[in-house]
Amino acid sequence: MWLRDSEGRKEESSESPLVSIVDDDISVRRSTRRLLCNSGLRAEVFASAEDFLQSACVAETACLLLDMRMPGMGGLELQRRLAETGRLIPIVFLSARASEEEECRALRAGAANFLRKPVSKEMLLHAIRAVLEGPAN
Repeated sequence: MWLRDSEGRKEESSESPLVSIVDDDISVRRSTRRLLCNSGLRAEVFASAEDFLQSACVAETACLLLDMRMPGMGGLELQRRLAETGRLIPIVFLSARASEEEECRALRAGAANFLRKPVSKEMLLHAIRAVLEGPAN
């Protein structure tokens, strides 16, 4: 939920849906978190799929912004594991090097969107807001 402060600026509410960012690139994590927070969203970052799975954020995440290729567990594997455990978190994949076959697999497995790096701030925010404001929310 977005709130407006006394001067009309958007500020984050603890009631805002959580966007979890899983990317092995620290600059992507930092800049994306900053963008989301400046847009009134709540965001947490994780350097690996394993870190995300071990966090308390899994149960609270309303949208997962997920890199495809990372050391250790990749994005498709995380998507599969979440589905196996019944955690159907809407996923927006964000990748620079994914193949067309990987993109198709992600979308067939239920990803909400698949974006290619570099992506504009507007396109990224649009994709995330579409998930957060979608029919299931």
